[in-house]
Amino acid sequence: MKKLSRNDLYPLEHYSEIRDEFRHKIMAHKNSRRLMLGDVVMLLFEDRLLTQYQIQEMLRIEKIFDAAAIEEELATYNPLIPDGSNWKATMMIQYGDADERRRQLRNLKGIEDRVWMQVENLARVYAIADEDLERSNEEKTSAVHFLRFELDANMIAAVKSGGSIRAGINHAHYQAETDPLPERLRLALLGDIK
Repeated sequence: MKKLSRNDLYPLEHYSEIRDEFRHKIMAHKNSRRLMLGDVVMLLFEDRLLTQYQIQEMLRIEKIFDAAAIEEELATYNPLIPDGSNWKATMMIQYGDADERRRQLRNLKGIEDRVWMQVENLARVYAIADEDLERSNEEKTSAVHFLRFELDANMIAAVKSGGSIRAGINHAHYQAETDPLPERLRLALLGDIK
Protein backbone atom coordinates (compact mmCIF):
# COMPACT_ATOMS: atom_id res chain seq x y z
CA MET A 1 0.00 0.00 0.00
CA LYS A 2 1.34 3.41 -0.96
CA LYS A 3 2.65 5.54 1.90
CA LEU A 4 1.22 9.00 2.49
CA SER A 5 2.96 12.20 1.43
CA ARG A 6 2.22 15.86 2.18
CA ASN A 7 0.26 16.01 -1.10
CA ASP A 8 -2.21 13.45 0.29
CA LEU A 9 -3.10 15.62 3.28
CA TYR A 10 -5.73 18.34 3.46
CA PRO A 11 -4.52 21.80 4.42
CA LEU A 12 -5.74 22.59 7.95
CA GLU A 13 -8.20 25.25 6.80
CA HIS A 14 -9.83 22.85 4.33
CA TYR A 15 -9.74 19.97 6.82
CA SER A 16 -11.66 22.06 9.37
CA GLU A 17 -14.41 22.56 6.75
CA ILE A 18 -14.75 18.86 5.87
CA ARG A 19 -13.81 17.35 9.23
CA ASP A 20 -17.31 16.27 10.31
CA GLU A 21 -18.01 14.54 7.01
CA PHE A 22 -14.52 12.94 6.95
CA ARG A 23 -14.91 11.70 10.56
CA HIS A 24 -18.27 10.14 9.70
CA LYS A 25 -16.62 8.30 6.80
CA ILE A 26 -13.74 7.17 9.05
CA MET A 27 -16.04 5.84 11.80
CA ALA A 28 -17.89 3.67 9.26
CA HIS A 29 -14.56 2.53 7.81
CA LYS A 30 -13.22 1.65 11.28
CA ASN A 31 -16.25 -0.53 11.96
CA SER A 32 -15.36 -2.74 9.01
CA ARG A 33 -11.78 -3.15 10.32
CA ARG A 34 -12.40 -3.94 14.03
CA LEU A 35 -12.10 -7.35 15.62
CA MET A 36 -12.85 -8.30 19.22
CA LEU A 37 -10.71 -11.11 20.63
CA GLY A 38 -12.59 -12.17 23.74
CA ASP A 39 -14.22 -9.58 25.98
CA VAL A 40 -11.49 -6.96 26.41
CA VAL A 41 -8.97 -7.11 23.53
CA MET A 42 -9.76 -5.29 20.31
CA LEU A 43 -7.72 -5.17 17.12
CA LEU A 44 -8.13 -2.30 14.70
CA PHE A 45 -6.52 -3.21 11.40
CA GLU A 46 -4.77 -0.12 10.11
CA ASP A 47 -4.71 1.08 6.52
CA ARG A 48 -3.91 4.18 4.50
CA LEU A 49 -7.22 5.96 5.16
CA LEU A 50 -7.08 5.42 8.93
CA THR A 51 -3.48 6.60 8.96
CA GLN A 52 -4.40 9.73 7.03
CA TYR A 53 -7.13 10.46 9.58
CA GLN A 54 -4.67 10.05 12.49
CA ILE A 55 -2.21 12.43 10.85
CA GLN A 56 -4.90 14.97 9.99
CA GLU A 57 -6.11 14.93 13.60
CA MET A 58 -2.59 15.35 14.99
CA LEU A 59 -1.92 18.28 12.67
CA ARG A 60 -5.22 19.85 13.74
CA ILE A 61 -4.73 19.31 17.48
CA GLU A 62 -1.12 20.50 17.44
CA LYS A 63 -1.83 23.25 14.87
CA ILE A 64 1.08 22.07 12.73
CA PHE A 65 1.69 24.08 9.55
CA ASP A 66 5.48 23.75 9.26
CA ALA A 67 6.60 21.48 6.39
CA ALA A 68 9.34 19.79 8.45
CA ALA A 69 6.93 19.06 11.30
CA ILE A 70 4.39 17.61 8.85
CA GLU A 71 7.13 15.36 7.43
CA GLU A 72 7.88 14.24 10.99
CA GLU A 73 4.24 13.23 11.50
CA LEU A 74 4.29 11.34 8.19
CA ALA A 75 7.46 9.50 9.25
CA THR A 76 5.83 8.59 12.58
CA TYR A 77 2.53 7.28 11.19
CA ASN A 78 3.40 5.88 7.73
CA PRO A 79 4.80 2.65 9.26
CA LEU A 80 1.22 1.78 10.30
CA ILE A 81 0.24 1.32 6.64
CA PRO A 82 0.46 -2.34 5.50
CA ASP A 83 3.28 -3.09 3.07
CA GLY A 84 1.38 -5.55 0.84
CA SER A 85 2.66 -8.71 2.55
CA ASN A 86 1.37 -8.04 6.03
CA TRP A 87 -1.49 -6.87 8.20
CA LYS A 88 -0.94 -4.16 10.77
CA ALA A 89 -3.16 -3.58 13.75
CA THR A 90 -3.47 -1.48 16.85
CA MET A 91 -4.30 -3.72 19.80
CA MET A 92 -6.24 -2.18 22.67
CA ILE A 93 -6.80 -3.88 26.02
CA GLN A 94 -10.00 -2.33 27.33
CA TYR A 95 -10.98 -2.46 30.99
CA GLY A 96 -13.40 0.24 32.14
CA ASP A 97 -12.30 0.20 35.77
CA ALA A 98 -8.83 1.71 36.35
CA ASP A 99 -7.95 -0.60 39.27
CA GLU A 100 -9.02 -3.68 37.33
CA ARG A 101 -7.01 -2.46 34.31
CA ARG A 102 -3.84 -2.04 36.41
CA ARG A 103 -4.28 -5.51 37.92
CA GLN A 104 -4.96 -7.19 34.58
CA LEU A 105 -2.10 -5.46 32.75
CA ARG A 106 0.26 -7.07 35.26
CA ASN A 107 -1.30 -10.50 34.56
CA LEU A 108 -1.21 -9.98 30.80
CA LYS A 109 2.49 -9.17 30.46
CA GLY A 110 3.68 -10.49 27.09
CA ILE A 111 0.17 -10.80 25.60
CA GLU A 112 1.21 -8.69 22.61
CA ASP A 113 3.52 -11.53 21.49
CA ARG A 114 0.78 -14.16 21.78
CA VAL A 115 -1.70 -12.71 19.27
CA TRP A 116 -2.02 -14.75 16.08
CA MET A 117 -3.69 -14.82 12.67
CA GLN A 118 -4.28 -17.95 10.59
CA VAL A 119 -5.24 -18.34 6.94
CA GLU A 120 -7.12 -21.58 6.21
CA ASN A 121 -5.18 -24.43 7.86
CA LEU A 122 -1.76 -22.91 7.27
CA ALA A 123 0.58 -22.11 10.17
CA ARG A 124 -0.42 -19.45 12.64
CA VAL A 125 1.40 -16.13 12.26
CA TYR A 126 2.23 -14.55 15.61
CA ALA A 127 2.40 -10.78 15.87
CA ILE A 128 5.62 -8.83 15.75
CA ALA A 129 4.83 -6.23 18.40
CA ASP A 130 5.88 -2.67 19.08
CA GLU A 131 8.67 -2.29 16.56
CA ASP A 132 8.79 1.46 17.11
CA LEU A 133 9.37 1.35 20.89
CA GLU A 134 8.95 -0.93 23.88
CA ARG A 135 5.54 -0.50 25.48
CA SER A 136 5.86 -3.04 28.28
CA ASN A 137 8.15 -3.14 31.28
CA GLU A 138 9.21 -5.70 33.88
CA GLU A 139 5.95 -5.30 35.80
CA LYS A 140 3.19 -4.96 33.22
CA THR A 141 2.13 -4.70 29.61
CA SER A 142 0.69 -1.58 28.03
CA ALA A 143 -3.00 -1.16 27.18
CA VAL A 144 -2.05 -0.29 23.56
CA HIS A 145 0.29 -2.15 21.21
CA PHE A 146 1.10 -1.95 17.51
CA LEU A 147 1.22 -5.34 15.78
CA ARG A 148 2.46 -6.61 12.41
CA PHE A 149 1.48 -10.01 11.00
CA GLU A 150 3.89 -10.98 8.22
CA LEU A 151 2.38 -13.34 5.61
CA ASP A 152 4.21 -15.75 3.33
CA ALA A 153 3.36 -16.38 -0.35
CA ASN A 154 1.12 -19.38 0.43
CA MET A 155 -0.92 -17.39 2.94
CA ILE A 156 -1.33 -14.49 0.51
CA ALA A 157 -2.43 -16.87 -2.26
CA ALA A 158 -4.94 -18.54 0.06
CA VAL A 159 -6.46 -15.18 1.09
CA LYS A 160 -6.68 -14.11 -2.56
CA SER A 161 -8.47 -17.35 -3.48
CA GLY A 162 -11.12 -16.77 -0.80
CA GLY A 163 -9.52 -18.59 2.10
CA SER A 164 -10.91 -18.04 5.56
CA ILE A 165 -9.00 -16.10 8.21
CA ARG A 166 -9.10 -16.69 11.95
CA ALA A 167 -7.44 -14.91 14.84
CA GLY A 168 -6.74 -15.51 18.48
CA ILE A 169 -4.65 -15.04 21.57
CA ASN A 170 -2.78 -17.83 23.31
CA HIS A 171 -1.63 -16.37 26.66
CA ALA A 172 -1.55 -18.08 30.06
CA HIS A 173 -4.06 -15.54 31.44
CA TYR A 174 -6.10 -14.78 28.33
CA GLN A 175 -7.34 -17.22 25.70
CA ALA A 176 -9.46 -16.20 22.72
CA GLU A 177 -10.11 -17.59 19.26
CA THR A 178 -12.48 -16.42 16.55
CA ASP A 179 -14.56 -18.32 14.06
CA PRO A 180 -13.65 -17.40 10.49
CA LEU A 181 -13.68 -13.62 10.28
CA PRO A 182 -16.79 -11.92 8.93
CA GLU A 183 -16.70 -11.30 5.19
CA ARG A 184 -16.51 -7.50 5.61
CA LEU A 185 -13.26 -7.86 7.60
CA ARG A 186 -11.87 -10.61 5.35
CA LEU A 187 -12.40 -8.32 2.33
CA ALA A 188 -10.76 -5.40 4.14
CA LEU A 189 -7.71 -7.56 4.92
CA LEU A 190 -7.65 -8.85 1.34
CA GLY A 191 -7.34 -5.22 0.24
CA ASP A 192 -4.21 -4.82 2.39
CA ILE A 193 -2.16 -7.40 0.48
CA LYS A 194 -0.67 -7.43 -3.02
